[in-house]
Amino acid sequence: MSPENFNKNNDPNNLKRIELIDEESRSLPCYVEKELDVQDVHYLLVSPVDTSIRILALDGSEEETDDSELILIEDPEEIDEIFENAKAVLSELNLLLKNTAYSLTVEGEIPPFDEDQVISLELEEEDLDEEEPLEPEELQFLTSFYHGKYKYSIYTPLDPLLYIVKQTSNGKLELIDHEDPQLKPIIEAFLFEDQDDEN
Repeated sequence: MSPENFNKNNDPNNLKRIELIDEESRSLPCYVEKELDVQDVHYLLVSPVDTSIRILALDGSEEETDDSELILIEDPEEIDEIFENAKAVLSELNLLLKNTAYSLTVEGEIPPFDEDQVISLELEEEDLDEEEPLEPEELQFLTSFYHGKYKYSIYTPLDPLLYIVKQTSNGKLELIDHEDPQLKPIIEAFLFEDQDDEN
């Protein structure tokens, strides 16, 4: 789902806000970018209020070499283990790290864009859709730290993360999993509506 296709110029001050809650009861405040009804179901396209970050580490190596690959840290236990170190180094950039639902986020002003600090994060092969492979995610480096013998680097996506949620009959908001087969037609519906708005 490519963010440039959606209300990139929305003024956050004019957007409705909601909170997504995960299974661990953590919350993620979000702006509502778009709303859409499909077959009597209400869907919302939302983006986090704060800036999302990614934590990456070398692929099991203690020393960085030309052949080293960065891997995305997603294991909740490992994130909990390194969280305080990550929070400390981000605070030096006047950024407050938050352990929010679905994605770590930071509150504060992100450093200016620096093309030399941008990398592309490739998806693992098993995550790729052979018919429509996803483009690599572009990330800007923020800072790094060591935990034990290993080096971790913190990045922020150049494009804001977008989530699609549906509203149940009792008003509860449910995040649609990226592997859910119903997600693709909903994305297409949002894209179609966006094209109508431009015409």
